[in-house]
Amino acid sequence: MMKFNIKSIQLPHRLKLEYVEQGDRNGVPVIFLHGITDSWRSFELVLPHLPKSVRAFALSQRGHGESERPPSGYRPRDFADDVAAFMDALELPRAIIVGHSMGSYVAQCFAINYPERTQKLVLVGSFTTLRSNSGMQEFWDTGISKLEDPIDSNFALEFQKSTLAQPIPEGYLETVVRESMKLPARVWRAAFQDLMEANLFNALDKITAPTLIIWGDQDTYFLHEEQDALAAKIAGSKLVVYNGTGHALHWEEPQRFAADLLAFIEKH
Repeated sequence: MMKFNIKSIQLPHRLKLEYVEQGDRNGVPVIFLHGITDSWRSFELVLPHLPKSVRAFALSQRGHGESERPPSGYRPRDFADDVAAFMDALELPRAIIVGHSMGSYVAQCFAINYPERTQKLVLVGSFTTLRSNSGMQEFWDTGISKLEDPIDSNFALEFQKSTLAQPIPEGYLETVVRESMKLPARVWRAAFQDLMEANLFNALDKITAPTLIIWGDQDTYFLHEEQDALAAKIAGSKLVVYNGTGHALHWEEPQRFAADLLAFIEKH
């Protein structure tokens, strides 16, 4: 098993974030943003497949992993501003931003609000808005809105299993379930509610960075139409479809994902 260099950083006038860093200091900076209730460990299977020429930063976003859990501030804009503050603290003028699920929405928000700092953009299992997503509304009504502490391990397990179409290592599934259980019910609710209220669709044409959209065709959360809408709205973007994979395609096909990511990074 690869050993990861786990760090934490106090962002000036903000909060403390947990993150993992690997690669050469002079390598291409790539910032990885996980999905809701995940942590930096969402990219644990991907990182070993990246060369040292990629200076990778996998963040645990606010409220997640071992990062600080403020009482409020869980809008996509808040997460995106944290990324900008993180880049300031590490003196990164620009970076490639890679986001999965909620992290992909944060990545969209970052690219819209900080175009000069977005070198390239990778959206994984992404979407345009959740406002008209009846499945997510039902999940909120029947599950998230009723959560109490401590989080039931079976609820966290079923949530994470719902993102998969292929088996993943059992030990890793246990890991991501434990990460989800670190979040108190208030953070689950705040992050989901603020995400469901967001709508960046009309601003997507402001994204100028080269953009790669990756989606698994067995994703039960966000359908092909969502990906087509993203690709149509973001000029010059490219959609890549993984057959037979679910929402968490980077867990199911980490080596392929890393290879596709690297090819995109190296493309001029």
